Parts: sequence; structure tokens; C-alpha cells
Amino acid sequence: MSTDVCDDRRSEVTGGNESQRIGVVGIVVRDRIKNAPKVNQVLSDYAHIIVGRMGIPYRDRGISVIALIVDGDTDTIGAMTGKLGSLPGVRVKTALTA
Repeated sequence: MSTDVCDDRRSEVTGGNESQRIGVVGIVVRDRIKNAPKVNQVLSDYAHIIVGRMGIPYRDRGISVIALIVDGDTDTIGAMTGKLGSLPGVRVKTALTA
């Protein structure tokens, strides 16, 4: 595949803005009562890059799982996930488009 075709497909996904990425962020929170306010504050601070959010309490395992769809530059997404990942009891994994 030529680079022109790859660039065209990237423009379709990112809306023509090469620095923007669409991705999925998975967050697992332990001790929801204690940690939810801190997680929600970080998510509120980065609301401008969050397209959608789904949160599920997984009571059988004692955790809560949050899935985010994000649209932003890699620095901003990385800053958000870094802040989340630094919180005690919070695990984060991210998958971004090319």
C-alpha cells in the first residue's frame, strides 16, 4: 500500500488533522467509593476530548470499569491517562488509531 493511500485513510479517520487521534481508554477502579471522586475530577478536566463514556460497576469482582472514546492529540490523551494511572487503585489501558 502506498503512503498516499495510508495518508488518505488517516485523514478520513482524523478529519484531516494529523495530530488528532481517536481511541479507546479502559479504566479499572478499585474501591469506587474512595477513588471515584478523584477519577471523575480528572475526567471532568479532560471532558473536551471525551466523546463518550460508559461505566459499569462489576460488583462480583469489587471493581468498576469505565470505557471512554476519546478524540484528541497524543499529548493530551497521554496527560489524561497518566494522571488517571497515577491514582492509587486505578489501572488504565489505551488503544489509539494511527
